[in-house]
Amino acid sequence: MRSSHIRLGIVLAAFGLVFASLTAVAQQKPPNRGRKYKAPPPTARIEVTVVRDVNDRPIENAAVIFHLIGGEKGNMELKTNEDGKAIIDVLNIGYTVRMQIIAKGFQTFGDDYKIDKANMAIEIRMRRPGEQYSIYKHHPDTIQGGKSPDEAKPPAQPEAQPGSSPPKPN
Repeated sequence: MRSSHIRLGIVLAAFGLVFASLTAVAQQKPPNRGRKYKAPPPTARIEVTVVRDVNDRPIENAAVIFHLIGGEKGNMELKTNEDGKAIIDVLNIGYTVRMQIIAKGFQTFGDDYKIDKANMAIEIRMRRPGEQYSIYKHHPDTIQGGKSPDEAKPPAQPEAQPGSSPPKPN
């Protein structure tokens, strides 16, 4: 009988050790696996309204294209609804975006905007196309080659006197 008590004591001691080790493992913190959570950057809600320049009526189905400048690559395109509105809410605050608007029968519009507020409303007035520019017509009010018309002419060369040598270039 004594040997059965010893065996029972050994078995109970083994179960006690197993139970104690399982309890200790359960109380330990789980190891950090995976990535740490990083909150996404704040985004802005931008409402673009596209209207006709002459009568302020909305333009439906105009393409509003957003090109991010200096940030991620790619672009996003939305179409205006029946109220002439396109709403986007995924652009990060602090970015600069180049917005381009294309509507059938109107001049293409484009401009850069700094996204600096959580809510922005932009109204774009679209014009009908004007006369096509031609290099064969005289345009007195335009700048040619980045210079005014008077600056575009080459400087006058002094005329050579009879019997003298031509001027030397500098």
